This record gives sequence, C-alpha cells and structure tokens, in this order.
Amino acid sequence: MPNARATHLTRRGILAAGGALGLGAVLAACGDDKDSKNGGADSTKAAEKSGPWTFKDDRGTTVKTDKAPANIVAFTGVAAALYDYGIEVKGVFGPTKTKGGKADVQAGDMDISKVTILGNEWGQFNIEKYAGLAPDVLVSTMFDDAGTLWYVPEESEAKILKLAPSVGISVYDVQMPKPLERMLALAESLGADVKSARITDAKKKFETAAERLRKAAKARPEIKVLAGSASQDIFYVSGSNLSIDLEYFKALGVNLVEPSAKALKASGGWFENLSWENVDKYPADIIIMDDRTSTIQPADITEATWKKLPAVKAGQVIARTPEPILSYDKCTPILDNLAEAIEKAKKVA
Repeated sequence: MPNARATHLTRRGILAAGGALGLGAVLAACGDDKDSKNGGADSTKAAEKSGPWTFKDDRGTTVKTDKAPANIVAFTGVAAALYDYGIEVKGVFGPTKTKGGKADVQAGDMDISKVTILGNEWGQFNIEKYAGLAPDVLVSTMFDDAGTLWYVPEESEAKILKLAPSVGISVYDVQMPKPLERMLALAESLGADVKSARITDAKKKFETAAERLRKAAKARPEIKVLAGSASQDIFYVSGSNLSIDLEYFKALGVNLVEPSAKALKASGGWFENLSWENVDKYPADIIIMDDRTSTIQPADITEATWKKLPAVKAGQVIARTPEPILSYDKCTPILDNLAEAIEKAKKVA
C-alpha cells in the first residue's frame, strides 16, 4: 500500500509498493574535499543567469519564468543530482534523513542541514513550509507515462502545484543515459557550467564504466543476475523492463533474470512478489539488492531460505540502486560495481 491509511492500490501506490520502487510504503502499511569532488558552492557555483528562463520537461510542458529559478524545491534524489552540478535547492521532499539523523542514501552529498525538509516519507509534504519558501519551481522524477510527479502526494497535488510551476524528468521505460542527459540539460538551464572539466570528466568515466560492463557481460554470458528487494513478508524480483538501470544493463548485454509476463502483470510490469519460502524460484549467480533505507538489507535478512541461495552462500550479493541519483558522478559506480561482480563471479546457479 502507498501509505498506512490506504485500503487499496492506486497506480501510484503500486509504484510505491515494492520491487522497483518505494518499499517503505509497504513496511509502513503492514566546504571540504567532498565539495571539491562532488559539487557545492565552493567548487562549481552555478553562475546566476539573467533574463527569462524556459525549460521543456518530459511531460512536454514548457515552463517559463521571468528569470532563472533561485528558490528551487525538488525530490531528494533530484536535488542530490543538481547539487553534483553545482545547483543548490532550498527545499526537498522524499527520503532525506534516516531515523538516526544521517543523510539518506538518496540525498547523495548534500548537506541536509542546509535544506528545508518538507516531507521525509511517502505521503508527507508540508504545504505551509513549501509556500513559505516562495518556490520558483518544483522538480521531481516521473515513474509512469501519465506525468505523475514522484512523492508529490496525490491528495494535495492540486494545492501544491498551484504555488509554483513544476518540472518532471521521466525515469519510466527509458535507459539510464536518457534521464542523465535530461538532468544535465536542466542543470545547464539553471546555470551549471556543463563544459567544466569536472563534469566532462565525470561523463567520460561513465562512458568508460558502461563499456567495461558491456565487455564483462559479453565475456561472461553464463552469469545470471537477479534484481531483488526485501521486505518482512515478501521478496520482490524486478523485471528487466521499465527501470532505467535494468533496461540499461540489459542493453549492455547483462544476462538478467526475467519473471514471466504473467507474474509481472499484477505490478504493472515492475516486479513479481515471492514468499520467502519460494525465494529460490529463479536461479541466479549474482543478486543485486535494493539499497534504499526503506528496504531490508542483505546483512539483516534472517530467512533460512535466503541464506541457502547459491549466490548468497558464494558471497555474490551486491547493492542495487533502483533510484539512481541522476548525475554521471553517482551513476558511474553503479556500472563499475556490477561489472566487477560479473568479472569475478563463480558460476553457482
């Protein structure tokens, strides 16, 4: 379910329910070296742009303002990507802070103490705080073809979108390079110096990592990779379509485990639900596991059936980032880590 009060799964709720996307909803229902490397005010301070600002988003909507937005509010992962390009936001919504007070994995390198958190969980969005920021624009990703802005609550969407224009970047049924290009274009429109050595070098490293993964997959076609995600009662096996990372892995030749179309149908094509008793349904040599804080991490899985899986016994379980921070700097390790895992993997399935 999308939240604790929901009694049925809307389309948006299905996306939030697990496997490819926000498992937290399911669980609820039942200035230093870092700045110089990753962005921030001191290293790649985006130049302020004068004059009117326009940007055509992935809904086909052209957003126009009298000047480049200064008060930007964004979904946490989007804000983290913009930060890597030297663009800082005023407010964020979505997983930002862990229960222990640390930055969530989706916050990237942002200093979360310097942004206003409008909501940290599914369904949370403080409209009063949002209005108080005098927002110039709201930016989020989209996980469907209907233009639904991720983590903008459906019940208050109309009120929120009246306060400022919005921009949507699609991460639905496209390969990773496309939304990376779109996020870079957005950052450039907001003043980022996309021709800087730091950004061009990051893009080259991404392309090198992609070629490494392609070569690894070609050299080891027998290695099967399963994308999983864990909750208390359900193990989710993601399909290779729809998600930007898995579609790209498949295009690069990675041998991904694919649930049947019939099994995927209930989730709109995203994932298959398995009980822990049936977690061994699909043989795999490598398991890539959802790394978001809303999911149970491999080290904390106590199910005996999980521990008996050949990939688990062989130590061939690595992290997967289902919602990548859309900067080249953050996506490169995703490709490198999978390439290394395939290069070193033993055939165990």
